[in-house]
Amino acid sequence: MSWIERINADIKSAMLAKQKERLPALRAIKSALLIESTKEGGDGTVADSAGNQIVQKLFKQRNDSAKIYNDQGRTDLAEAEIQEANVIKEYLPEMMSETDVCKIVKETIAAVGAMGPSDMGKVMGPVMGKLKGKADGSLISKVVKEELSK
Repeated sequence: MSWIERINADIKSAMLAKQKERLPALRAIKSALLIESTKEGGDGTVADSAGNQIVQKLFKQRNDSAKIYNDQGRTDLAEAEIQEANVIKEYLPEMMSETDVCKIVKETIAAVGAMGPSDMGKVMGPVMGKLKGKADGSLISKVVKEELSK
């Protein structure tokens, strides 16, 4: 089932079940997917990797917005963003654990011959290439800093 078909089916079932709190997040995903599928030079479909990137971006946007709203004391708006983020999270691929990320980071450090924190750029590029869509960028950065500081 394609991304758009899956989201359409989920929107329909949410409407039938009268789950009004799920609809804004599902519609946001559908909108972003439709924009992606109608890009110039596209064939009207959304590849799995592109769909995953879109969903990850939407999830990150909701979390960032919720943090800003909480910092400003707008808990009502933050709750709505968190609720949407929780719905969007259902469509994210399973992320790698910190242990798995640490293993790949150590292998990459050994492969590129990084010695200290000044070599962070040498390590981040290859690691991000390997783990794109499989692990959170902030987690990767944290692990790389820890490993290069040893």
